[in-house]
Amino acid sequence: MPLGGHLRELRNRLIICLIGLLLGGVVGWILYDPVLDILQMPIRQVAEQEGRDATLNFAGVASPFDLKLKVSLFLGILVTAPLWLYQLWAFIMPGLTKRERLYTLSFLATALPLFFAGAALAFFALPNAVRTLMVFTPLGASNFVPAQDYFSFVMLIIVVFGIAFVLPVLMVGLNLIGILSATGIRKSWRWIVVLVFTFAAIATPSPDALSMFFLVIPMMLMFVLAWVVCVFNDRRRKKRMIAEGTWVEPVELDDED
Repeated sequence: MPLGGHLRELRNRLIICLIGLLLGGVVGWILYDPVLDILQMPIRQVAEQEGRDATLNFAGVASPFDLKLKVSLFLGILVTAPLWLYQLWAFIMPGLTKRERLYTLSFLATALPLFFAGAALAFFALPNAVRTLMVFTPLGASNFVPAQDYFSFVMLIIVVFGIAFVLPVLMVGLNLIGILSATGIRKSWRWIVVLVFTFAAIATPSPDALSMFFLVIPMMLMFVLAWVVCVFNDRRRKKRMIAEGTWVEPVELDDED
């Protein structure tokens, strides 16, 4: 296809993505009030349980409208993720081999549900995180939380939890294309544990261990599952290469080396 054809296809797919995002934003606009009510629950719980003033604060006249616009757009991006990811995949698909198409499509089909699962789990960690952080408020003081800051905090937590759930899928993808082996993963398990705990400690802004373990436990389970998939894939690749006569036994180095 000539360059002009590629540019026209890119334009058409961008238009589809923009229309999808617009419709998703409309859906987000409609869902804004119930979503706002759900996300405010942790602050309300703190106010009821701690017996203190805790509420969202809108600093300016246009602040409520600006917040509704941002939250609606964020919800629209989440809702239409399958659409714009498919458009991206469909645009690059002609330049991929048959196996690469299968790999990328499998990655998208697996990563999307995991991302949404991580985003859903963030709702369970959010109340505990908010409660723990607001405990540091001095006695007699009130919490008038800027709405913009609060929802930026909430959206960051949702995105981080979603990305964390996608990382094991990326590990399997690297194994499928031959960059990462199951043996290498097994030998690096200590580093994986350290990185997961470090990531969880940074990703969950509350200092309590419970919120961190909300992220650590499912991540570790998914990394173990991803390693099992890599083991079976390495065995399948080894059998195929032995049958083709191209298998070379890897050299195992001692830990002392």
